[in-house]
Amino acid sequence: MGDVRGPRRIAGALPGRPIEMTRFALAPIVAAVLLAGCSDSIEEKPDPFAGDIIDEAQLTQLMLTAGDPDSAVRYFEQGLAREPERADFRRYLARSYARARRYPEAARTYQELLALQQETPSDRLEYAFVAVRLDRWEDAEALANGIPQTIDTPRRHMMDAMLADRSSDWELADAAYARAEERSSNPSDVLNNWGVSLMSRGEYERAEATFERAISYNSRLFSAKNNLALSRGLRRDYRLPVVPLTAEEKAVISYNLGVIALRQGDKRVARGLFAKAVDEHPRHYQAAAAQLEQLETAVVQ
Repeated sequence: MGDVRGPRRIAGALPGRPIEMTRFALAPIVAAVLLAGCSDSIEEKPDPFAGDIIDEAQLTQLMLTAGDPDSAVRYFEQGLAREPERADFRRYLARSYARARRYPEAARTYQELLALQQETPSDRLEYAFVAVRLDRWEDAEALANGIPQTIDTPRRHMMDAMLADRSSDWELADAAYARAEERSSNPSDVLNNWGVSLMSRGEYERAEATFERAISYNSRLFSAKNNLALSRGLRRDYRLPVVPLTAEEKAVISYNLGVIALRQGDKRVARGLFAKAVDEHPRHYQAAAAQLEQLETAVVQ
């Protein structure tokens, strides 16, 4: 929602789990925080280049949106096996792979669409997002450059913003985020990504205001709540933000703030945050307990 000087998207952890580390990172101080390319749920306008219509339209729509991603993969794999010439099955299989976070398989399937010359501009855009997930930035840029300027969707502008982030062209990035926000009826994901871009520049106050705007559109967006707390933590304000939080979310955010406090040398604060994470979590929170034990052992020694 990584660091090759580029889009540093902090995605939310699964409730109850510490955020895992990936190559995407704002700075060493937050190296234990998961960063990702972007959200997969940014609103899209109807695709003017839509491909074939699947006969089972309602079931297809259910599989693509509300259904279990792995079930959707099986559904479209079976459909493509029956009718291998169907571009729509191949397209929706690629999207289902991406929803299931099976990015190498999604990339391979999108590549098949391109090789068969069955792709639409929307397919190229979705393939570009998959390429970002695989840290293939040159591929993502090439794909984005091949998309007509007439494709004027939030997701298109999000890709432009991410590519601008990567080259540290902040003026271009801000303009693209603004376009994405303007064209979306619920820009919570756009604002969350924009906030992380601002964090990466050290513009913490602007980032916090942007995360708060994201939460105002979607109070259940954990990644924005987590990022708001992290942005404050980087300024040594370790208080939990005043936003709706479940017990698990409080625990996970307290843990992540503890990691930041520890890396900033605030060991006493970190110990208190890890203890709070252990107390708040409705189940055993192994990561927080391990950090707490390590700190307490160090004090005893």
